[in-house]
Amino acid sequence: MPRDGAGPDFIEALARGLDVITAFSAVRPVMTLAEVASATGLARPTARRILLTLAELGYVRAGERGYTLTPRVLDLGVSYVDALGLWDVARPHLERLVERTGESCSIAQLDGSDIVYVARVAVPKIVSLAVQIGTRFPALATSLGKVQLAALPPDELERVLAEPTRSGLTPRWRPDREERDAALREVRARGWALTDEQLAAGIRSVAAPLRDGEGRVIAGVNVNCHAAETSVDHLLSHHLPLLLQAAGDISADFARRAALPRRTLPAS
Repeated sequence: MPRDGAGPDFIEALARGLDVITAFSAVRPVMTLAEVASATGLARPTARRILLTLAELGYVRAGERGYTLTPRVLDLGVSYVDALGLWDVARPHLERLVERTGESCSIAQLDGSDIVYVARVAVPKIVSLAVQIGTRFPALATSLGKVQLAALPPDELERVLAEPTRSGLTPRWRPDREERDAALREVRARGWALTDEQLAAGIRSVAAPLRDGEGRVIAGVNVNCHAAETSVDHLLSHHLPLLLQAAGDISADFARRAALPRRTLPAS
């Protein structure tokens, strides 16, 4: 059955294929045909045809216990990051920030009411949440999400936060609207955001916005630490100034890159 609100150019088969891919997660990395059909709401014959097609294309493989994604799925996300050019610009700055703080640093962008990690330089520390490229968390409970949500116009903010999360994680901090708006006003006034175990126990971070050449917030960059090792005072007095400098440098380099003339090859 076609989806509500889908226009005449909407390709239902493509949407169903993406639904199958995104049904896999860290909590269900292997699924049987019946589990895929149940997770996506598809009829079993439809789910079977999609899985066979994805297997033929190399995005899933069938095993004894069921179907799993293959590393080729990463190509979809890498294509986005490559097209954006943000990783090329940010990498030396992130590496320098990690070296100066001794903590993991990441860049994430908004996707609905979630953030999705698009760049990361990590240090080998034990934390309560595993993070990698493509990991998503509810935006409002993260410093990376707050700096981006604070930049949205009111109507867009409500629309974004009305979208259901796809992260599978229930954050510790779930404010009402008044508390949420007060927190975002504070972020807007300061120009940076702090989270202190609001996403999960032991996770503490500070984030700053990344901007394009026109001043629009396009992502967030953060320093993440373990609450038992790094105090809020040290995070703000030592790490935050280094983070703000890195965010400014990344934004400036990204704007310069975007302003470079693009060479196009003549059509053959």
